[in-house]
Amino acid sequence: MAAAWRQLAEQNNAKELSRDEWLGLMLDREIAMRADKRVRNRLAPAKLHFPEACIEDIDFAAPRGLDRRNTMALAQGEWLKAHENLIVISPGMIGKP
Repeated sequence: MAAAWRQLAEQNNAKELSRDEWLGLMLDREIAMRADKRVRNRLAPAKLHFPEACIEDIDFAAPRGLDRRNTMALAQGEWLKAHENLIVISPGMIGKP
């Protein structure tokens, strides 16, 4: 939080912010940093083949039969929150996790 304090103090409009706004901004930054660290710590041991892969980069025009609506619904993760299972079925030897 000390780094957030320094960054806020260096901004031009720092004097215009109230104490509550300063505290809110510092807490937001701390929460974001902790979330990023948590993700980094979980990704490191995962040894993903394509760690920079992104759901937005999927080419739905490719002839793979992917349904955009279903894929994006799965990406939202509601099935995880509902404690549902997901089974991936496809031909063998194509690299399913």
